Amino acid sequence: MHSVAVGSIGGGAISSRPQQDPRGSRNASDDNASFRNVVLPHLDAAYNLAHWLTGNRSDAEDVVQDASLRAFRGIRGFAGGSSRAWVLRIVRNTAYSWLRKNRPAAVVTVDDLEVLEATHAQPSNLDAETPEAALIAKIDAERLRVEIETLPTPFRETLVLRDIEGLNYREIAEATEVPIGTVMSRLARARSRLMATIEGKP
Repeated sequence: MHSVAVGSIGGGAISSRPQQDPRGSRNASDDNASFRNVVLPHLDAAYNLAHWLTGNRSDAEDVVQDASLRAFRGIRGFAGGSSRAWVLRIVRNTAYSWLRKNRPAAVVTVDDLEVLEATHAQPSNLDAETPEAALIAKIDAERLRVEIETLPTPFRETLVLRDIEGLNYREIAEATEVPIGTVMSRLARARSRLMATIEGKP
């Protein structure tokens, strides 16, 4: 697991000493426990996503550190469901904020397909493997990394979340805050672009 100084989040806010919350019965010890259960198991995935988005190890660590702080401060807002998707949404939003501040040219918007083929919209087919996905899985890891980095950011993050981190479509939709149809559209176009690029090179 990549090291992120989560113990220092909030300037020592994560402490084993129970502190009564003036707004209710919940205290800092409860928040610490929730943070450990909800956030800490997904730090590797958080770092991987941040690294793919920033392209730099040091920058990714900064993003994860900031995202961890945001997650701790907002831990009471986690209402259940996929904790991984919740954590990665915070990481993604933090990474985008970082990119807008430090590399505005890297934040690219994409026009998504408005209509998908009916077969793609069927829930039973949401997680079906495509021929492109099978081919991508066989590509040399280093070559794949280089080619993925050339994709526009929305395509890249969707491809990484699905084909590398293994999130399902609903989790990706939650993490990226877009409809499932948009997720499917971006993933299909990301895979198509990636395969076209790879097949066009020796």
